[in-house]
Formats: sequence, structure tokens, C-alpha cells
Amino acid sequence: MILDYDVILARYGEVAIKGPSVRRRFEGKLLHNIKSAFSCRAELRHGRIFIFPEDMDEALDRLSKIFGIVSFSPAVTAETGFDSIEDALREYIDELRSEGLLTSRTPFAIRCRRVGEHDFTSQEMAAFAGSVVVGEVGAPVDLGNPDLEIHLEIREDETYIYHRVIPGPGGLPAGTQGKVVALLSGGIDSPVATYLMMKRGCQVVAVHMDNAPFTGEEAEEKVEKIAAKLAEYSAGVEFKLRTFSYGRYLESCRKGAPEKMTCVLCKFGMYHLAEMVAEEEGALAIVDGSSLGQVASQTLPNILATRMGVNIPILSPLIGMDKVEIENLAKRIGTYDISVIPDGGCSAVPAHPSTASPPEAVMEASEKINVKEEVAEIFRKGSKTRIFS
Repeated sequence: MILDYDVILARYGEVAIKGPSVRRRFEGKLLHNIKSAFSCRAELRHGRIFIFPEDMDEALDRLSKIFGIVSFSPAVTAETGFDSIEDALREYIDELRSEGLLTSRTPFAIRCRRVGEHDFTSQEMAAFAGSVVVGEVGAPVDLGNPDLEIHLEIREDETYIYHRVIPGPGGLPAGTQGKVVALLSGGIDSPVATYLMMKRGCQVVAVHMDNAPFTGEEAEEKVEKIAAKLAEYSAGVEFKLRTFSYGRYLESCRKGAPEKMTCVLCKFGMYHLAEMVAEEEGALAIVDGSSLGQVASQTLPNILATRMGVNIPILSPLIGMDKVEIENLAKRIGTYDISVIPDGGCSAVPAHPSTASPPEAVMEASEKINVKEEVAEIFRKGSKTRIFS
């Protein structure tokens, strides 16, 4: 027998500490995002979100990808009162036993929390509920280190019984912190950087540079799949992918500047193109996957050189993370397996890229190949756009 849940209790953390007006706005956005993710009725009561989904399994899957939710629990509802709670708890215990989660040897604890006025205390109800479990199963009580915790959340005249507390992604509700342009490639790092800014409540316009003929079609297919995976975390907020043809500019870099500066000038142009996109989209910052010292273009001298002349913030949420940390996060969010699909790489990468390009040399080279006009031409030709919602 499988537990017949009828409601999900969702909890939020950081949202709750905001000032009253900001909190109300964030709570409203979180409710909107939940309702956009799956068919349900959802309402806010005393710092909890009560969700009544049409499809419980779908809801539990989708809630794990909605930013702002710290944890959630599928629960069964009973009327508040000793007799009603005892009846519901006996059924709940029977189903826990049938699933192998509760036996006569399972140390357990009852955790009781109340909101409202009642003729009993939380401790009294916890003791009563514990006696019901002991009477039914004979399991030992262990309040310090139980193998199973059964929760009673008593809200006025309704009581919710649950034993699962499922972690959510945390963060802030998507769409509460403005829009950013995220430079997105088929690698491991940039999808993780994009995810982290989404977790902070940002709406994303992902910008991908198609480096053909220096990259193959496989690279574009990977980026489409990565964008689709990231969009799963953007319920209630549009996720846009814009792909620009960038190969002509990259060829200009190779022909018109020292070969070792190709990657630096490539990144330099990306930032300036992203800034144009940001102005058009109403975005307030650029996001990239830079991790200090990981590759040649991400040394401190090259970070300085590549960002010269860009007039909006460039955010690098991975800057202090190492490769193992980034890979572990990529695996957790589901982008790693896509990113490691072989795609041939970029054939324009020089054998010995510069690790410390002087800013004045980069500016001189950029003027020689007329970066501003090259990038402006790419922008004028437009992008291939796909919207995930």
C-alpha cells in the first residue's frame, strides 16, 4: 500500500526574512511559479505554502526545481482532535509498516508543531501520538537519534501528518532579481554559473556564440539540450536562448592579431556583444563561467584585459570554485552528462594561448581588427532565438 497524500507543505527560508512589502512580493512570485510548474491549488498560511496538486508525483518532481523552496513534505490531513488524529495516525502507521519503513525495532520520534489555540500542548500531543505508535507497532522511542521521524503539524482545526522532508533548491524565487545575459557554451562551467544566478532570482537570456566552421553541429545541439535542462528550473519565468554566428569574427581574430591572443580577443568580443544584447533585452548584468586560473583566458591579467570597455557588471559566480566543485554541482543539476558529450571542441584555439595579455596590447589588437564594428555587424544580423517557458 502506498501512502495516499492529499497535500504538500512547502517551506521557504530566505524569503521569510525580507521586509513586509518585499516579502509579500516574493511570496506572490513564488506562488505564481509553483502554479506555473504544474496544475494545482496553492495558498499561503502562516509561513507555509499548502499545495493541492492534481498529480502528486508530478508535483513532487517539479518542486525540487523551484527556487525559493527550502524543503517540502507530502502529507495527509486529519481533523484536529485526539480521536481524529489517532485514527489517521493508525492508518499512516499501517502504510509505513507495509512499505518497510516502520517495524518493532525502528527507533522513532514524534515531532509536533502547533499554530493556533488548542486545549493541549505540543508536548502532550507528541506524547499521545507516540503512545499510539508504540501500541500499534511496539517500536522504541528515541528522541535524540531516531531512524524515523513522524511529524504532526497542527494548524487550527486541521492536522497534517508526514515523515518525509524533501530538500528544495533554496535561493530566491525566479524573476525577483531582474534579468541577466548569460554567456552559455556546451562546456561544464557556464551552465553551472547560469544556474547559480537563476538560484539568486535572476531571469536569464542565454547567449551562445556559434563558432562554425571552427566547431561542428554537435556543439549547437549540446547547447540546446543544456538550455532545455536549465529551463526546467525557470518555472513561471521565460528562459530565452539566443545564438549568434560568431565564426567570421573569430576568423578575423586569427588573421589580424597574434595567434596566441585568439582566445583573449574571442572573449573580449563576447563581452561586447553580450552588452549589446543586454541593452536590447533590458538586462542589468552579464554572467560568465570564469573560474580563476582554470584556463588561459581566466588568469587575472586576461580577465582584466577581456573586460575592458564593458560598461555593465560582469558576474562570475564560479570565480573561487575549483573544477571538482563545479563538476559536482553540474552533476547535481543535470547538465554534466550533456556537457561531457564529445563535440570536437574549437579548432581555433591556439597551441600556446597567452596567459597574460597586457590590456594595452589587447586594445591595440582590437582596434586593428575593428572589434566594435565586427561585433556590431554580428548583432545587426540578429540571432536564432528559442524561448523555453
